[in-house]
Amino acid sequence: MEEEAVRRDEVRAARALLGVQAAARHRPHHQAHPPRPGTPAASSHVLSLARCDGFVVAGAYKFVSELWRRKQSDVMRFVQRVRCWEYRLQPAIVRITRPPRPDRARRLGFKAKQGYVVYRIRVRRGGRKRPVPKGIVYGKPKHQGITQLKFQRNKRSVAEERAGRRLGGLRVLNSYWVNEDSTYKYFEVILVDVAHSAVRNDPRINWLCKPVHKHRELRGLTSAGKKFRGLRGKGHRHHKNRPSRRATWKRNQTVSLRRYR
Repeated sequence: MEEEAVRRDEVRAARALLGVQAAARHRPHHQAHPPRPGTPAASSHVLSLARCDGFVVAGAYKFVSELWRRKQSDVMRFVQRVRCWEYRLQPAIVRITRPPRPDRARRLGFKAKQGYVVYRIRVRRGGRKRPVPKGIVYGKPKHQGITQLKFQRNKRSVAEERAGRRLGGLRVLNSYWVNEDSTYKYFEVILVDVAHSAVRNDPRINWLCKPVHKHRELRGLTSAGKKFRGLRGKGHRHHKNRPSRRATWKRNQTVSLRRYR
C-alpha cells in the first residue's frame, strides 16, 4: 500500500511538471518570460500553473478570509468562544500588538509599520433607557418613553468615538467587527499617529495629517459614520440623502419667493 501511495504521488508530480512545461511551451511570444511579481498578471500566471493538478495555490490571507466567512464552522465557533472569554477579562479599551484579522485590517488601511496602532473596543449591546430620575420626564406624552429607545448610530461608530476620545493624539482610520457575545460587541479600531515621520512622509496616508481630519469619527466621516448617515448608496435613488438628510429636508421645506426689483 505504501508503494502504491508513493507511486501515485510520483505520477501526480510528473503530471504537474508536464502541465507546467506544456503551459510554458505554448505560451505566446509576448509572454515568453513570467510577469513581474506583485502584478495582477503574476497572480493569474501562478494560478494557471497551479491548476494543472486540480488545486489552486492561494496566499495566506485568502485562507484567513475564508475562515472568517465561515463563522459557524466548528473551528471558528471554538476559537471565537475562547477569544470572547479572554476579551471579557480585559479592559473595555485595550491596545493589541497585532490584529487577529490581518486580511481585514490591511483591506481597511492598516500597515505593519511605525505610526499604526490597533485598539480593541468593547461596546455593550442593546438599547438604552432614557437617563431620567425615577422614570419621570416632565414633558409631553410624546416624549414619555423610557425603554425601547434606539440610538441613531451603530455600535461600530460608538466604538470609534470612544477610541477617538480616549486617544486624542491619534486619528481614527477605520474599524471592523471581531467578536460578540450576549452582552458585548467587540470592535478593533485602526488609529494613526499623524505626528510620526513615517506617516507624514508616506503619500498614501499623509492626507490624514491635515487638520480638517481631526476627530473625523465624531463627525460621521469614517466608513461607519457614513453608513448610519445613509451615504453608502449612489445614484438617483439616494439624492435625498445628500449632503445630509436634514439638509435635504430643510431644502425641500423652504420656499424661495424671488422679488423683481
